[in-house]
Amino acid sequence: MKRVLSGMQPSGKPHLGNYLGAMKRHIAVQEKYECFYFIANYHALTTVRDKKKLQEMTRELAIDYLALGINPGKTAFFRQSDIPEVTELTWILSTVAPFGLLERAHAWKDAITKKKKDPTVGLFNYPVLMASDILIYEPDLVPVGRDQKQHIEIARDIAQSFNNHFGETFKLPEDFIEEDVQTILGTDGIHKMSKSYGNVIEIFAHEDELRKQIMSMVTDPNRVKRDDPGNPDICNVFSLQKIFSPNKIAEIKKNCKSAKLGCVDNKKALAEAIIEELKPAREKRIELTKNLDYIDEVLKKGAKKARETATKTLDKVRSKVGL
Repeated sequence: MKRVLSGMQPSGKPHLGNYLGAMKRHIAVQEKYECFYFIANYHALTTVRDKKKLQEMTRELAIDYLALGINPGKTAFFRQSDIPEVTELTWILSTVAPFGLLERAHAWKDAITKKKKDPTVGLFNYPVLMASDILIYEPDLVPVGRDQKQHIEIARDIAQSFNNHFGETFKLPEDFIEEDVQTILGTDGIHKMSKSYGNVIEIFAHEDELRKQIMSMVTDPNRVKRDDPGNPDICNVFSLQKIFSPNKIAEIKKNCKSAKLGCVDNKKALAEAIIEELKPAREKRIELTKNLDYIDEVLKKGAKKARETATKTLDKVRSKVGL
């Protein structure tokens, strides 16, 4: 069975973009692959400077994933910081990582272009830690969006650099990009759904708040009056209806074009379809929040499995370099 690895940074409440772009797919591939999924709390230190906030977001993300269907009996699910071997490997890899390679990383270039105040060494070295995260578990596939493909390319380049210096050691991972993955636009209908744009639909928000967020969505800008015919092909609500109401999509499209279906009613229908799909996860999440000891137990168990693999890889690396 091939091994899949992915890391999720704790950065607040998950939204539909997170759910459709990553979380739902992470859950689905558990049946087909051996999965290692970690909460990237080391990475979060580049932006989070609050101990309690980091701990809370880490725990909340664990609850979110378990509610959605992470199976701890099949999947190693753990905190990044519970595997100290990762940071040792990061230093070793940094001694062979080309400086120019890191300068070309998107996050660093973006920080420099936007003249971010006091960009840190951690941000610059971020891709090396990510490479360590990947290589230490020897995965075959790493699910990423197209905008994250560079991370895998950098990990492969660093692995190849190490192999060239010290002999064949690391397996070169492959990116795992599914062709049907689409960019999920936010409620503004312009930008990718993101907390930074404030255009999100939070999957675990209270039902009334979730409906409110959906009702704020921008629809067909040319449809000014209720009886104006709509153009669903340019409507963001319709693009989500394709995902959450696939069996009704032909009827929705027909009624939208004929103005039989108004934008308000369509948004209401979308809200109910989303609530219905997420209902089991939302109910399970409520139960999980009552048993935080179980959450810690799952993460410790996952870390134990992950550390067994990480230790073997690091032992091999230490031997190769002479430590």
